[in-house]
Amino acid sequence: MPLQLHHIVIDTHDLPRLARFWAAVLDWPILSVREREIVIGPYENAPAGICFMPVSEPKRTKNRLHIDLTTTAEDRDAEIERVIRLGARRVDVGQTGEESWTVLADPEGNEFCVVRPKRTLIA
Repeated sequence: MPLQLHHIVIDTHDLPRLARFWAAVLDWPILSVREREIVIGPYENAPAGICFMPVSEPKRTKNRLHIDLTTTAEDRDAEIERVIRLGARRVDVGQTGEESWTVLADPEGNEFCVVRPKRTLIA
């Protein structure tokens, strides 16, 4: 059997704060809390989730891997503003302003994008 995605792991300086932020952004429950990890996911037996693990050093450079999020066209701007109210901020990673995505950073500076909605393919 081929490998399957289990978790995306995000290193964090403030474990509970970042886990709560992402749980609120994605509207996912916190599934597991241990001394050195918190796991969130869409539901208890979901095939993949996000695991937060503590590190002592702060983030220093641009992510080599990031998360892309999307929603409907009608909700996109409202969702960006909601996520900013939760603690995200807009960041400049060299975009021109013509992109179809908005770059944000979570409270610890991890960049992620809110991209345009997927188009429905008509067969």
